[in-house]
Amino acid sequence: MVPDAFASPYTPNTDADREEMLRVIGVASVDDLFLDVPVEHRSPSLDLPEPQSEMELLRYAHGLAAMNKVPGEYACFLGAGAYRHHIPAIVKQIATRSEFMTAYTPYQPEVSQGTLQTEYEFQSMCAQLTSMDVANAGMYDGSTSLAEAALMAVRITKLDRIAILDSVSPLYREVLQTYSQAPGLKIDVVSAGRGGLEEGTACLLVQQPNFFGYMEDLAELSERAHSQGALLVVYSDPISLGLFKPPGDYDADIVAAEGQAMGVPLTFGGPYVGIFACKQRFIRQMPGRIVGKTVDSRGRTAYVLTLQTREQHIRRERATSNICTSVALIALMSTIYIAANGKRGMKRIAELCYHKSHYAASLISDIPGYELPMDGTFFREFVVRCPLPPGEINDKLLDRSIIGGLDISAQVPNGMLVCVTEMNSREEIESFTAALAEIGAKA
Repeated sequence: MVPDAFASPYTPNTDADREEMLRVIGVASVDDLFLDVPVEHRSPSLDLPEPQSEMELLRYAHGLAAMNKVPGEYACFLGAGAYRHHIPAIVKQIATRSEFMTAYTPYQPEVSQGTLQTEYEFQSMCAQLTSMDVANAGMYDGSTSLAEAALMAVRITKLDRIAILDSVSPLYREVLQTYSQAPGLKIDVVSAGRGGLEEGTACLLVQQPNFFGYMEDLAELSERAHSQGALLVVYSDPISLGLFKPPGDYDADIVAAEGQAMGVPLTFGGPYVGIFACKQRFIRQMPGRIVGKTVDSRGRTAYVLTLQTREQHIRRERATSNICTSVALIALMSTIYIAANGKRGMKRIAELCYHKSHYAASLISDIPGYELPMDGTFFREFVVRCPLPPGEINDKLLDRSIIGGLDISAQVPNGMLVCVTEMNSREEIESFTAALAEIGAKA
């Protein structure tokens, strides 16, 4: 039997109400609603531990946490979409103020001016970073931002094919596949080499730098897309924009990005904040919401929700997104991060990532048995072909308090994707390469 959740004193439904609802649905009892759930996974059969006191529970939770291999306690060279960067102390100091922590969604602008202003600043900084006309107040995360960008391109062009480079993260391609199933969109995985797109292609999706850490030829890809009537959608790394030309300079139509690297802890994968920007003429098809700046009846600066295209705000068939969760607090962290570092700071962080990663790559390329199989310019990540399966190497690295790179053997035989940021000291880099040399010598 499934516990009668409806028996709660906080649920005002009477027995007669429940019977009527079950009759309309067409089932005999509440238990029938759970028939698709395997018996062994229904709550009465779960082997749950006995209740614990607060002290016992804390002790148990600390024991679980102690099992984690945490960057900082371990030298970390793992990236692939989530990155460890220095977070200035001011980020937490401001973001955890009660007026920000307790504010949820700014439906009432007259009492949400602070939240609306921070979202406006977030939009402004994202537009400046990407060199795009307009940015919204944030998305769930980077991967869903990219998928939403593809759906937006389909709405704009009224075409049903999506082309995506094979150098885009396989995880992002999976998210795109999930988003495209219901509307029945076709996805073509294409290479960065010259060649035409399929007829009826709405957009070309590019990751810059790509999944392997290397820079794509955005000028050529932009011409390739636009010459065939497709939009150019760029998934960009915001940290790299402190050093490299932004996608807007390559005539990108829509830009998506992950904001985690800017002031947001790794936190085992979330919550993060997605960045979304586009050309002005496409603003009506942009998902999410946009905060605008105006003046009130007394001429004072005021912030308002200018555009909301979510289904709870407008007719459902006209909605461009069903995003409901506010990421304003996470976006605030990125806003503070950018403001605290400024243009010079953002450039310096990017330079440190670039030079430290190239230093590490130069050391690894000199180790017998290891090689860098890819050519081109890379930012903070690069691919290493190892003499052993990367999984085995990473196990040995953990014994030396080092978190190695991502195993990408599915894309490159014995390939490891190595990430180096400004957080990796010279000593960490040299210890890492020395450990690789020692492990490789015993192969």
